[in-house]
Amino acid sequence: MVLAAGLGTRLRPLTYEMAKPLVPVLNRPIMAHILELVRRHGFTEAIANLSYLPEQLRERFGDGSEYGVSLEWSFEEELLGTAGGVRNVRRFFDREAFLVMAADALTDIDLGQLLAAHQSNDGIATLAVKKVPDTSEYGVVVTGSDGRIQGFQEKPDPPEALSDLASCMIYMFEPEIFDYFPETPVVDFALDVFPALLENDVPFYVHETDAYWNDVGSLDEFRQGNFDALAGAVDVDSGAQRLRDGVLVAPGASLPEDARIEPPVLVGTGAQIGPDVVLEGPIVVGDGCRIGRGARLKRSVLLPGTEIPADTILVEAIGARRD
Repeated sequence: MVLAAGLGTRLRPLTYEMAKPLVPVLNRPIMAHILELVRRHGFTEAIANLSYLPEQLRERFGDGSEYGVSLEWSFEEELLGTAGGVRNVRRFFDREAFLVMAADALTDIDLGQLLAAHQSNDGIATLAVKKVPDTSEYGVVVTGSDGRIQGFQEKPDPPEALSDLASCMIYMFEPEIFDYFPETPVVDFALDVFPALLENDVPFYVHETDAYWNDVGSLDEFRQGNFDALAGAVDVDSGAQRLRDGVLVAPGASLPEDARIEPPVLVGTGAQIGPDVVLEGPIVVGDGCRIGRGARLKRSVLLPGTEIPADTILVEAIGARRD
């Protein structure tokens, strides 16, 4: 299951008119990268929940065939929580172990390894975790030497942290997990289900990964996620062709000979770059963007359709179309 119903409040103003799973990384919706990841690791049946701007997601991803998966949808009139949304489609998960992950996770985690780790222990759940340098920004998981989960801490200060393993919100579950859901309509994994497992002494485990992971939960993380992907730190596809080392150009883009490009830079489909423009990477220029003569850009991400007037200087920015 792909959790796609959230409001994306920390990414506002980008998400005022755009569903969070559509926020682009290398000019493709972040959920597109997720669907390609799950297919690459053998998961071919998927369901995603919807609530905020649902038609945008239905229109963009359809039945999933573009990504090699069979995709169904579950609409929530009111948000049911991370676990409540999964329980709402319990019928989908009545046969075997299943994967749950957020639609806004930028990652190239090996899901096959996660499944194998889950199958090798006797737990009802396996949580993907990753070591983090600053525990105050994450919920961390406390484990025993065998990887069995013993507790959680929510964004502890480093001196008080009992662990440096952050939960990636990527889970493998057995169908029996639903036995530990409360009867309330809104249910959260971290607040409700995992504490119930601990209270009932039900074994569940972690799988530590060293793969790239970014929850793209803020504007800074969104920009950095694009830069990391552009630098090759995470294995995702832009669909563009390499013009030269560090410079990717999609079909239909216009690049004048006197434009100065310092990689890494991605120029999207149909983008028009004016004369005497300087692009000092890392920069992602979205599909259909127009950058006027003499503009200077550095360390920025332009969403599709953004127009930059002539002689503009843009540094450490996120540019979006103005209708």
